[in-house]
Amino acid sequence: MASKRRSKSSAKAKNVRRKVKINILEHELVPKHEVLAPEEAAKVIKELGVRPEQLPWIRASDPIVREIGAKPGDIVRIYRKSPTAGESVAYRYVVGY
Repeated sequence: MASKRRSKSSAKAKNVRRKVKINILEHELVPKHEVLAPEEAAKVIKELGVRPEQLPWIRASDPIVREIGAKPGDIVRIYRKSPTAGESVAYRYVVGY
């Protein structure tokens, strides 16, 4: 009996998850993300003096990456609010796994 109850409740939970659709980019805790154009990415890589693979990685399966349409090999710029620096900028290299 207990297993039947679990399956019914999990089915209800799945239906609720499907109906609720929010834009994660508009959430107050999610920093601004943007995909860099190839020219701009090359400029950033040159300024930082690193290869793209040496940047911190972010997976292509990350919800934000999927939402902004970044593909493996792209570089993403992230603007974060900081209490000490005001705003900080970080770069991430999109990987396929």
